Amino acid sequence: MPKKVKLILNPMADMGRAWKTANELRPIAQEFQGDLSWSGTVYPTHAIELAKQAAEEGCDLVVAMGGDGTVHEVMNGLMQVPEHKRPMMGVVPIGSGNDFAYSLGITQKSSHALVNALKAESIQSVDVGLMIDEHTGRKEYFDNTLGIGFDAIVTIYSHKLPIVKGFMMYLTAVIQTIIMNHNPMQVKIETDTESFETKVLMLTLCNGPREGGGFMLAPDAKNNDGKMTYLAIQEVSRLMMFRLVPEFMNGTHMRFSSVRMGEFKKLSLTSDLPLYIHADGEIYTTFGSNLKKVSFEILPQALKVVGG
Repeated sequence: MPKKVKLILNPMADMGRAWKTANELRPIAQEFQGDLSWSGTVYPTHAIELAKQAAEEGCDLVVAMGGDGTVHEVMNGLMQVPEHKRPMMGVVPIGSGNDFAYSLGITQKSSHALVNALKAESIQSVDVGLMIDEHTGRKEYFDNTLGIGFDAIVTIYSHKLPIVKGFMMYLTAVIQTIIMNHNPMQVKIETDTESFETKVLMLTLCNGPREGGGFMLAPDAKNNDGKMTYLAIQEVSRLMMFRLVPEFMNGTHMRFSSVRMGEFKKLSLTSDLPLYIHADGEIYTTFGSNLKKVSFEILPQALKVVGG
């Protein structure tokens, strides 16, 4: 059992309902026998700073309480800490998608998830993806999926949909993107095993099987096998994109010739159009970006996480 724990809460997760959920979890936290403290985020990227600070204060467990965005920030903070000082990460999934928690088998019942995190009886070492922005040199880590093109635009639109939540929020944004943004990119992709050029509407790098709370993009992807799966949708009509939506929900899209998939440890990408990117549902570049070249690699067993 960990001795010093930091709980990092995003009070705005789940459309602001996370604050109420966290209050209901306080009795569980109060029963913890060690040193436990709470911190709440008040602005974007705040969880990165809080996680890094928690590591510097000697915490051996940092728990992300929120959605995939909160987990993404906490993980990025921990990855800035030298490995020998890096705390374990726990997850209490109280967000919209909770896809990283799904990949680890963490229960959606927040009270059980917090109890499991504080006990820390099931610890897994997971791979982490690293993106290097070739324009600025900036580094960004991602734990579940990173999307370029179509699903990045879906993420941008989903952040502007305050009425619906969860999977329906992403599905609404998917329909909106198909109608309004159908702009294939000419890309050159090089991995450690292959090189090709093609036109794509979407390229997603998958460390886990699911994104958007229910789209099974890479059903066989595992976040502890030292490799990632790429998924490319090559140039197709809007009608075909609508046809593919239920296939992505069921994880049966691989049978279509317009869908290309492969595995990699390193990948570089050059595009003729600006790249719109999300990392674990967090918008990295949006409309107006001039980024056209990025590279990626997998960092095997980089982070210890309390699983389900």
